[in-house]
Amino acid sequence: MNIISIIPARMGSSRFPNKPMADILGMPMIGHVYKRVKMSKLLDEVYVATCDEVIYDYIVSIGGKAVMTSDCHERCSDRCAEAMLKIEKETNQRVDIMVMVQGDEPLTFPEMIDEAVSPMLKDKSIKITNLVADLETIEEFNDPNEVKVVTDLEGNAIYFSREPIPSRKKGVDSVPMKKQVCVIPFERDFLLKYNEIEPTPLEIIESVDMMRIIEHGMKVKMVPTAYKTKAVDTPEDLERVVEMMKNDSLFESYR
Repeated sequence: MNIISIIPARMGSSRFPNKPMADILGMPMIGHVYKRVKMSKLLDEVYVATCDEVIYDYIVSIGGKAVMTSDCHERCSDRCAEAMLKIEKETNQRVDIMVMVQGDEPLTFPEMIDEAVSPMLKDKSIKITNLVADLETIEEFNDPNEVKVVTDLEGNAIYFSREPIPSRKKGVDSVPMKKQVCVIPFERDFLLKYNEIEPTPLEIIESVDMMRIIEHGMKVKMVPTAYKTKAVDTPEDLERVVEMMKNDSLFESYR
């Protein structure tokens, strides 16, 4: 199978402008993401998809592969789909699985790619997976920047929200506090089908793309990971990631 990863990144984030090039211990954040994803032995190739020349030029400067995309995309999946089709045309090779890894996940471990893709290799009926990890504090559980998820008994997502779900207000002290981790493999045709569907009401309300799949009665398989990661949504998140990176076991191998 031809399995590639595409890392969408743009400079125009409303919450943290220019964050892909934010410095983390002497390296732009997008460089950390690219180098770490590139370590996955499961992937045939890794690309960064961007509409910004500064990101494109940086990735090329470190020997990486980048694809220029439209600056009109509102969703990461749209950018990845455009890049995937360009890659297929350039390489004359059809992609089987495209693994989207967000460009603001600098603590991604290559083993997380394997975890996310493995269910799709074992069961062809699974068209998309997301990693899911434990939230360790009530503060994180209440943080709207952390996308929370609840699952059914078979590990499929029931609902995603930026609100704390399930409720802790019903006299239950201990509830499963789970977050979405944005390592998201798509089966190729499913990605293209997904992008053709109009955004759905709950997707818009929650500001979580995966709700579109659930609202149309399809399944998102959630795959547990024990790796400790932190997405960078704000400058404060960046400060936390810098501290985490100082003790990161993988950083020394590529710095």
